Amino acid sequence: MSVAPSVCPAEVLAGIADLELVARIVVEGLVSGLHRSPFHGYSAEFSQYRHYRPGDDLKYVDWKLVARTDRVYTKQFRETTNMAAAIVLDTSGSMDFAGAPRANAAQAVTPAVTKLRYGVIAAAALAHLISGQGDAVGLLAGERFLAPRAGRPHLRGVLAALSSLRPGGGWSAAAGVRLASERLKRRGLLIVVSDFYDDEERTLAELRRAARMGHEVVLLQILTRDEIELPYRRDLEFADLESGRTVAINAGLVRRSYQDAVAAFLERWHSRAGAEGLHYSLVVTDTPPAHALRNILLAR
Repeated sequence: MSVAPSVCPAEVLAGIADLELVARIVVEGLVSGLHRSPFHGYSAEFSQYRHYRPGDDLKYVDWKLVARTDRVYTKQFRETTNMAAAIVLDTSGSMDFAGAPRANAAQAVTPAVTKLRYGVIAAAALAHLISGQGDAVGLLAGERFLAPRAGRPHLRGVLAALSSLRPGGGWSAAAGVRLASERLKRRGLLIVVSDFYDDEERTLAELRRAARMGHEVVLLQILTRDEIELPYRRDLEFADLESGRTVAINAGLVRRSYQDAVAAFLERWHSRAGAEGLHYSLVVTDTPPAHALRNILLAR
C-alpha cells in the first residue's frame, strides 16, 4: 500500500537517496489545501507613467503631477520578487542522535531517523518550496555557505550540499545566525534548524539581532521522542556525541527529573522566542515532515 505524501513517515523519506525526490514528496503534501503560499511575497516596483484612460483605477493617479501639469497620469508598476531566504542547519554531533528503533503499523521494526537527516529533509522541502516560487534561497550548514539565489541550477546546488552533510563536532549557533543574517542583503527570511543545545543566551541574542535587522526569523527545534521522554528503565551509559564524555545513570530513577528539565528547556525556547517576535516550532522526528512543516506554515 502506498503512503500518501502528506503523511509519509520520516524514516521512509530518510531511506530515499534522491533528496530532490524527497523534497518534492514533502512539498506535495505540504502545499495541498493551502490557498496561497506562506512564503511568497511581492513588491510593486514603479515602472513608468502613462496617460489616464477611462476605467483606470483612480488610486494610481498621481495627483501631485496632475496639479503641476494639469494632465492626468497614472502610475504603472512592475511586480518583482522581493524575498530572499537563508536556511541555517545545525550539523553538530548532537544532531546524529536518532533514538531507539520503533515498530511501525505492520509491527516491523524500523531504524529511527537522526535529527540531522530530518533537518536535511525539512530544509530541502523548504528550499524547494521557496525556489519554486521564484524566490532566492541560501544555505549555511557546517563549513558550507551558499548565498541566496533564485533559479533551478542554484536549488540543485543547495540540495547537493544538503545531501553531502555529515554530523560531527560542535557548532556555534550564534556565529551561524550572525553570518547568515548579515549575508542577507535586504530584509529576508531566516530559518534556523537545530536542537538548540548550544549556548542559549548567545544564540538568542543573535536571533534577536537578526529580527531587529528586519529579518523574519523562523526556528525549528528538532528533537527525538527519546530525548523528550527518556523511555528507558534500566542502568545505561550515555555518551556525549560532541565531546565523547560518558555518564552512567539509572534511567528509571532520574526519568521524572529529566523530563521536568527538558520540559523547562523547551518552554524557555518557546516563551523567549515568542517574546522576541520569532516564529518557533518544536518538531519531533517521529512526525511526518509534511505534517510538521504544514503546521508551521499555517501558523504564519
